[in-house]
Amino acid sequence: MGVTAMLMLPLLLLGISGLLFIYQEVSRLWSKSVVQNKVVVITDAISGLGKECARVFHTGGARLVLCGKNWERLQSLYNALISVADPSKQTFTPKLVLLDLSDISCVQDVAKEVLDCYGCVDILINNASMKVKGPAHKISLELDKKIMDANYFGPIILTKALLPNMISRRTGQIVLVNNIQGKLGIPFRTAYAASKHAALGFFDCLRAEVEEYHVVVSTVSPTFIRSYHVDPGQGNWEASIWKFFFRKLTYGAHPVDVAEEVMRTVRRKKQEVFLANPIPKAAVYVRTLFPELFFAVVACGVKEKLSVPEEG
Repeated sequence: MGVTAMLMLPLLLLGISGLLFIYQEVSRLWSKSVVQNKVVVITDAISGLGKECARVFHTGGARLVLCGKNWERLQSLYNALISVADPSKQTFTPKLVLLDLSDISCVQDVAKEVLDCYGCVDILINNASMKVKGPAHKISLELDKKIMDANYFGPIILTKALLPNMISRRTGQIVLVNNIQGKLGIPFRTAYAASKHAALGFFDCLRAEVEEYHVVVSTVSPTFIRSYHVDPGQGNWEASIWKFFFRKLTYGAHPVDVAEEVMRTVRRKKQEVFLANPIPKAAVYVRTLFPELFFAVVACGVKEKLSVPEEG
């Protein structure tokens, strides 16, 4: 009996692996069929995540509108997508649009241009983000306002401009790529955290408002999105709760992983996704359930001067 069980174990593992592979392949093909012929707007398409989202949705047959504030980099992305397109599969030539969300005066015009071109928008991916790091008293009010324009006012203006079309058609999906700092505040990132809290609050409210029109609002919140080839270094980490947490926090999500999650979020119509390892996830719960403990740990980290913050 024991010998039979030992012989069956490899077969069982092989069968599970096969089923998992089939599930992944079906999910991948299903994801592509979901966005086929859909008009998908991606803001800050020239960022690491923006490029990966463009790749995933272009491969899936979406009609892409790629927005960015640098025309040369938009053209470079355009050429890269066209060069790797599979001629045996139906793909569409992306539309390029110059858009700087920190300049909120031009956002309405961009929305009108997109609607005039395609007549509708099926999926809006609010990906653009501006970061700043430094002590609150050293960050100028002008920079605070610019961060809010790029991370809050810009995305909601674009969303409000495209939303009536989705409501009238009774279909559509809005995806906000946010950050863990929309759920808890990290020292020396006051303006950035404030903008992320504001954006998350807006889209959480909007989700309930538009549900009756079959418009889906999704938020995807990684710890942060790291660069392609930079891995967190070991550094000189001393034994403290704050430094342990901060080190875990620095293991950000890779752009490829986040882009794949955005596609899954669109396919499954998820309302909220939190991409993080267990330490940041635990921090969110500690912030909610034991706020005094969380504040004490954060304050301890500030006193220890983990790093010298600078405005950037």
